[in-house]
Formats: sequence, C-alpha cells, structure tokens
Amino acid sequence: MMTLQIRSSLFVALAVVAYSVTVRAEENPSITNELAQLQGTWSMVSGSADGQPMPAEMLKQMKRVCKGDETTTTMGGQVFMKAKFTIDPSKKPKTIDYQMIEGFTKGKKQLGVYEVDGDTFKSCFGAADAERPKDFTSQPGDKRTSSVWKREKETAPKSK
Repeated sequence: MMTLQIRSSLFVALAVVAYSVTVRAEENPSITNELAQLQGTWSMVSGSADGQPMPAEMLKQMKRVCKGDETTTTMGGQVFMKAKFTIDPSKKPKTIDYQMIEGFTKGKKQLGVYEVDGDTFKSCFGAADAERPKDFTSQPGDKRTSSVWKREKETAPKSK
C-alpha cells in the first residue's frame, strides 16, 4: 500500500515538473521577443524620483544600454547602475526585476513595471528591496523612480 502511495506521489510530482517545463518553453518565445524590443541604446526624455521631476540637465546626460539580459545606465558617461534583469510580459502591467551588479545599490534587488511601445520604454521601480509598484507614478515620499526613454537611432558607419 505504501509503495502505491509513493508511486502515485512520484507520478504527480513528475507530472507537475513536466507541465512547468512545458509552460516555460511556451513562454520563452514571448520573453525572447520582448527582450529583443528592449535592446539598444536609449536616452531619457522624462523622469521623476520620489515625486520630484528630474532636472533637464540630468535628462540630457542619462543613457541606458541594454544588451541581452543586462542593462547599464550612465550619466555623463559614468556608470550610474548596472543590473541583470528578468521580465514577465504576461503580467499586467509587465514586470521587470533588476539584480544590481554595479552602482550604489550593488547586491540589491529592485522590482519594477515596464511598458515598451516601439521606440519608447517606460518604467517605474520601487526602492531597493521594496515592493513592486503597480503603476507608473512617482509621488513624494514613495521612493519610486519613474522614467520614459526613447531609443536612439543607430547610425550606419560612414563609407570611405
């Protein structure tokens, strides 16, 4: 009797694992497509931190480069932060998780939401190790950072 219960439990466990692997495989194309939309160099066009608008001079200096599952944000050419990230485009709004690998929050995790529409990327992140925002707003005291980025057009090398 005990052997039958163990076999039944093992069968159920294997079925759950097989199902979860199948679901992940089916999700990969959407994640791969979404990752492709995030690649490239982006310039910040607007942003707010803790409800305060970012100064225009700062906006002009902010760049975001996404390669694979890593993103690096620079200000005036200096690394501001670098993170490995994961996304879930099936959520509403879509979710993005940063694992910080450089910058003042190195070693911390930041949870956010994002939206990509052509050459526009919008995101909102909570403070390091805080809860994920549910929208794209940043209010005084909420310790959120909200930003909008435009993809830079790649320029072809000049022929000689």
